[in-house]
Amino acid sequence: MTLPATRRVGIADVAALAGVSLGTASKALNGRGTLREETRARVRAAAEELGFTPSAVARSLLTGRTFTVGIITTDSYGRFSIPMTRGVEDSLGVGEMIAFLCDSRDDPIREQHHLRKLLERQVDGIIVAGRRTDAREPLADNLQVPVVYAFGRSRDPHDCSVVSDERGAAHLAIEHLVKTGRRRIAHITGPQSHESARERAAGAASSLAAFELELVGEPLFGSWTEAWGRFAVAQVLRTAPDVDGVFCGNDVIARGVLDGLREAGVSLPMRAGVVGIDNWGVVAEAARPPLTTVDLGLEEVGHRAGDLLLAAIDGHPTPGVHVVPSHLVVRES
Repeated sequence: MTLPATRRVGIADVAALAGVSLGTASKALNGRGTLREETRARVRAAAEELGFTPSAVARSLLTGRTFTVGIITTDSYGRFSIPMTRGVEDSLGVGEMIAFLCDSRDDPIREQHHLRKLLERQVDGIIVAGRRTDAREPLADNLQVPVVYAFGRSRDPHDCSVVSDERGAAHLAIEHLVKTGRRRIAHITGPQSHESARERAAGAASSLAAFELELVGEPLFGSWTEAWGRFAVAQVLRTAPDVDGVFCGNDVIARGVLDGLREAGVSLPMRAGVVGIDNWGVVAEAARPPLTTVDLGLEEVGHRAGDLLLAAIDGHPTPGVHVVPSHLVVRES
């Protein structure tokens, strides 16, 4: 069957080629109705032969949905939003959805602007992807579309949030250090004002207690930087020269710690072992030696958020906090 090159292939053409009614062709292509599998297959084969592409407008009119979602992120750098967005996109692809990505830059006014524009476009749902684990205020009250919060949870327990297992990540790091023979373990991490730093420090302390061990000194809170890692480990060596393990609050700090230990003449990893958190490839793999670290499962956080949003759009919301487990990535540090 040939058609004029200037005319768009329509569902009527598919029905004619398959030898079925227009209604039957529509049901077969949309997965609706009770049809014989042979009929569905014949219609799909005709659609493929003709290069038929369903009209998004017609599909929206038929279902009352736009098959679009919004993603509002506070992460301008992409460290957290890129892997989460990749996971969201994998999930949405199964539901034949596309996403509008909006960067709020941690600005509440900009965030509300993006929210208004997304609602004007009648998105079917929204994912709010944070770059910090601290609980945040809900996007708005009484929204007419479902919202899922990813990485940074909502303060409202009735909302749906997907988060990483911060204490579980700390446990994996401490467990690895202990199982590799470390007993004098220090903890160097980021700002105490960040929930993730506090949770990782608490997880480290409780994990060490389970092994009947204690941290060397108090957790050293500072900044998420290499410079802080180098400075802090120098302080540790002054007060505890026998330290043989360092658990770092993130990979960037850990790389600074590795540099500081190496500059102090500490053999790595024989004399001291170092474990970070994040599994940020450009940092962990380029460290000397390559860094053993805990992956927070950011892509899985995004995938799970996408799945939960699709379920909510279909009328099956799952409120509460959903925790994605972390996993250890062993390298040479």
